[in-house]
This record gives sequence, C-alpha cells and structure tokens, in this order.
Amino acid sequence: MHSLFINFKAFNNRVLNGFVMLSAIVTALVALPASAKLIKLNTQTIVVFGDSLSSGYGMQQNQSWVALLQARIAQQKLPYSIINASISGETTSGGLARFNQMLTTHKPDIVILELGANDGLRGLPISEMRSNLGTMIAQAKAANSKILLLGMKIPPNYGKKYTQDFSETYAVLAKQHSIKRVPFLLEGVAGKPSLIQNDGLHPLAIAQPQLLNNVWLQLKGLLQTQQK
Repeated sequence: MHSLFINFKAFNNRVLNGFVMLSAIVTALVALPASAKLIKLNTQTIVVFGDSLSSGYGMQQNQSWVALLQARIAQQKLPYSIINASISGETTSGGLARFNQMLTTHKPDIVILELGANDGLRGLPISEMRSNLGTMIAQAKAANSKILLLGMKIPPNYGKKYTQDFSETYAVLAKQHSIKRVPFLLEGVAGKPSLIQNDGLHPLAIAQPQLLNNVWLQLKGLLQTQQK
C-alpha cells in the first residue's frame, strides 16, 4: 500500500508539473510583442511558377535567383514566404495543366509567372502560348492573386516575325490584363558567354543576382501594395 501511495503521489507531481509548464508556455505566447504576432499572422505567399530559368537548373538550389529573393525578403524583414513551383522543361501548356491546382494548394497572394521560353525554343505557335499565359493570368486574378509576368526573348534565328511576335506577347498580355511585367528576365545576362552555362541557354550561378535585380525592380512595387 505504501509503494502504491508513493507511485500515485509521483504521478500527481508529474501532472502538476505538466500543468505548470503548459501555463508557462501559454503565458510566454501571450506575452509576445504585438509586432511579432502581426508578422506571423500576416505572412503572405509568393509562388514562382516557371521553368528551368527559375528552378535553379545547373546549380545548387541556394544559388538560384528565387533562393536569393527569399534571402532578400528575409533580410528586409518583409512578411512573405516563397514557394518555387518551377519545373525544368515546362511549356505554357504544361504549366496551364497544373496551374489551377497550384492556386488551390498554395493560395498565393502573388504569382511570379515565368513561362514561354520552351515554347519559343520548340517553335510552338505563338497564339497557343499567348492563350495559355492569358488563361493562367485570368485564373490567378479570379483567385485574387497579384501577377508579375516575366518577359522573355528568343534568338533571331527563329525568323524575324516569330521572334518579334514572341517577345511582344508579354507586353500585350500585361497591357490586356493590367498587370506588372519584367520586360526581359535575362536583361544584362543574355549574349554574355561568361555568364551562361555550357549549354548556351541557362545563366550561371554568378548571373543569378542580376536576374533577381531584374525581377525586384517590378516586384517591390507589388510587395508595397500588398502590405497596405
């Protein structure tokens, strides 16, 4: 009987200690500064939806411009988290097939849409590319997501009309849907062999800060708008 009483007493002590610890945790949470609670509750989501130019192809993931974007946002203590939903080799038709599911899953506040390069390199119809991108933009707007469209260009050897129609697609869509646009993601990088991988297509890790700066020029305005 004596040993049973001791065990019962020890059990009560453990339960009591557990309540004390729980009370301390709750008190600490309640005592958090209001600013810390606000940042936690108001964290918003940015989804980068692109191809190999955004997926970190040919480099470590922490070297890509998307990873550098997350680092800059953290450094500036902005309440945003980044999800990279980019897939190497993705076309606009492939992106469209999974876009609605992405919206449902992540519910992004901002979508950075970077697709079309693979359509151009494969010589796919510009009308199809424009339609696919337009549909994704419309779907994002219907889900109350802000859009930043990243423009691309292709080499002139695809023919003057095709090349021109390709690059103009992004400007046309941005105007049609009243969204922000980066004129050319690879500005300051394309045409510079020292910044391009051996495949002649993908920027090296040393070029990623320039890509980030190209995006940031337009993205920072959206971030400010979202915080108001």
